[in-house]
Amino acid sequence: MIVVPDDLGARLQAGEKRALARAITIAETDDQAGWRLVQDVYATTGDAAIVGITGPPGAGKSTLINALTTVRRAQQRDVAVLSVDPSSPFTNGAVLGDRIRLTEHYLDPGVFIRSMANRGALGGLSGAALQATLLMDASGKDDVFIETVGVGQAEVDIVTLADTVVLVLVPGSGDAVQALKAGVMEIPDVIVVNKADHPTAGALMQQVRSALSLVPHEGETWKVPLLKVQSDTGVGIEALADAIDEHRRFLAAGGTLIARREERLREAVLTLAGRAFRRRLVAAASDDAAVAALLASTARSEIDPFTASSALLERLAR
Repeated sequence: MIVVPDDLGARLQAGEKRALARAITIAETDDQAGWRLVQDVYATTGDAAIVGITGPPGAGKSTLINALTTVRRAQQRDVAVLSVDPSSPFTNGAVLGDRIRLTEHYLDPGVFIRSMANRGALGGLSGAALQATLLMDASGKDDVFIETVGVGQAEVDIVTLADTVVLVLVPGSGDAVQALKAGVMEIPDVIVVNKADHPTAGALMQQVRSALSLVPHEGETWKVPLLKVQSDTGVGIEALADAIDEHRRFLAAGGTLIARREERLREAVLTLAGRAFRRRLVAAASDDAAVAALLASTARSEIDPFTASSALLERLAR
């Protein structure tokens, strides 16, 4: 069992970077101590602007976040960055370590940067990402940028975590064309074409406009802005920051911001309950003779899987 210092929550809420780093490390262990820590600070969450940055690999998401962080720091805003990377098959740790593109902000006391392994999460996010986001929020950050692992069409989990989702595309990439498919085009609140100086940037912009025209709209809805940027030089980044701010104002004005966060937390509760229930199922399969017999009967084709699962649920519900 992990021992959590009694004053860790208070130090985190005071903005201490080492306390925040320690708290996220605890959250990554999948130990109950992580959620108990979240419980302690949860009442002070809700103020940070949570922005998800998603898109195919190589789109320049990390460089874009670096440029956005520069703009936000010029506005005297404290920033936290959570970069979710692919997992190492050997250690389960983060492989890419996208923090190398944020080196100019390492020593800035108003910026906190953390990489986190996705540990096989198909939606591009780690299971501990929600805890880390809440802890960053509770630490007093004004902006929390979450960079997903970049797995193409599976980039959907970010919707349940962020207030605003920015989809980053890059010209000259087959992945960019794949990202134009309807399932992904319904995700973003802002779309960015990075490396706007590329010769095919204009063609990609036109493709995106065509794809956006196919996305259904009902009533008073947000019109997704399409922006061109060069994140390595900072061109267009202030316009992107303005678009993110405008989207947040749009959500707040219509009450959608609260509704979106309620939906996000609803999904979190259901996910946590599902994980806990699965642990009970696995334990029952190992320790409960009746459950083991039920599974064995299914393997012998004496009971079909649906009947067996219904019987198992009834047994665990007693």
